[in-house]
Amino acid sequence: MPPPSETAGLPPRVRRFGRAQRWTHRATAALMGVCLVSAGCLYLPPLAEFVGRRHLVVTVHEWSGLLLPVPFLAGLASRAFRTDLRFLNRFGPHDRVWLRSVLRRRGPRPAGKFNAGQKLYAAWLAGAVLVMLGTGLLMWFTGLAPLAVRTGATFVHDWLALAVGIVVAGHIGRALGDPEARRGLRTGSVGRWWAEREHPLWRPGDGPR
Repeated sequence: MPPPSETAGLPPRVRRFGRAQRWTHRATAALMGVCLVSAGCLYLPPLAEFVGRRHLVVTVHEWSGLLLPVPFLAGLASRAFRTDLRFLNRFGPHDRVWLRSVLRRRGPRPAGKFNAGQKLYAAWLAGAVLVMLGTGLLMWFTGLAPLAVRTGATFVHDWLALAVGIVVAGHIGRALGDPEARRGLRTGSVGRWWAEREHPLWRPGDGPR
């Protein structure tokens, strides 16, 4: 059983995500999953032989990759989503403390709405998606660049895809170990006890931290 909130007189649950943030995350996760699974079916011989229909898999992979930024762009219409982006894009002194504590496996881990690890993950993944999209377009539309450039794009695309798969697997593993965080993305609210323990600097309604 989770410990009760130490803040008397306040509701036991706090609002963490609105509908726009939750659906943006779900749609992005679904498209990323399709990209990674279809990539596995293209590059791993046992999966390729089991699934077959390579042309269809290539088409699914191309279009899921092309659509990957769409949920993010649609989410920008939401003020709450844009506010969360400001939280993610601001790296403060407390984030450096959080990272040092994680590396040393001891010490306090102060965090606002998002901890330093989540901020770094979001920034890295956004950059990786842009690079994957650019290199993927060079591979898809062969007339855009000479053969040497397309060969380099293929090399970057393939190895970055492997890195993305590993990082996303780590992200999923962390999520599986934190049911309250998953509940927040599913329902939009989390227990106040969890917010006070994991994100002690976060106060719903405050500016970005």
